[in-house]
Amino acid sequence: MPSAREPALLARAARLYYVEGRSQAEVAAAIGVSRSNVSRVLAAAREQGIVEIRINDSFERDLPLEQQLQRAYGLSECRVASRNDFQSPLLQVGGLGAAWVKENLPDTGAIAMSWGSTVQAVVDAFEAEPIHTGLQVLPLIGGLSMVNAAADGNVLVRSLALKLGAREARLNAPAVVGSQESRDTFLREPSISSVLDAAGAADFALVGIGGVGSGASAAIIEAMEFTPDELRQFQQSGAAGDCCTRFFDESGRPVDSPADGRVVSIDLDALRRIKRVVGVATGANKAKGVRGALLGGFIDVLITDTALATALLSSAQGPLPVLSRAE
Repeated sequence: MPSAREPALLARAARLYYVEGRSQAEVAAAIGVSRSNVSRVLAAAREQGIVEIRINDSFERDLPLEQQLQRAYGLSECRVASRNDFQSPLLQVGGLGAAWVKENLPDTGAIAMSWGSTVQAVVDAFEAEPIHTGLQVLPLIGGLSMVNAAADGNVLVRSLALKLGAREARLNAPAVVGSQESRDTFLREPSISSVLDAAGAADFALVGIGGVGSGASAAIIEAMEFTPDELRQFQQSGAAGDCCTRFFDESGRPVDSPADGRVVSIDLDALRRIKRVVGVATGANKAKGVRGALLGGFIDVLITDTALATALLSSAQGPLPVLSRAE
């Protein structure tokens, strides 16, 4: 019988266990050792360099940047995806976001969601685990026909609910309407107001953050079909970003513009009152919008990439007047 430390035997044991996925009992029977000795054989294979363990962590984090952002903006948590040549920042942040959601899921209760490509990346990265029957997933915003249908809030709510095995609620209203009167009519409907009220009482919310003038935020403004005067008023409002189609300036103050009366979604005060709000965003071009969301106290957990994290730190000079989320 060959020695338990003979290279050929070590290699065979390692192949059976690591490549073919055999159990330790099966490996023991195949190489003629006791089951209790298999772990020693595998350890010897590692010691002799026959087995090299390499961890391909696609969602590696930049801990120093996380700590700096947490201190600079008073965040309760922060996760920053390190630079990675093999995966886009959107997919990396989606993976980090999915991991955070999984770690923080309550046994019972509710979670709420907005919409957008980064929130979609989180949902796409979430592995199905349909055991959370005590949970409900709720939308924070109405339907958005003007964007990629896969990133629509109701679609994402349904997708995550199916993966969790949770109940879902729909917001049967468009996110953008033609007038404030139309918006008020929708909000008077109990089937709509009750969903928004329930979303405001969620255990946590997952939201995307937009930067004015680019991406989905630009599509929202285009969908509102402002008159020239309304567009001028919006452009002069100082809007830097939006969350749930609610616009705010770079200091986190809600802006007074025609946009606010044309959306069916949770308002910023109600968003701030949710126990925890997780913001997900990528790209330095969103720095002003995300900075406003941070200073306004609309989010208290940020999951982002190094480009946006670095841009946020470069604009943070000294202690910042972050509004309390309880205010």
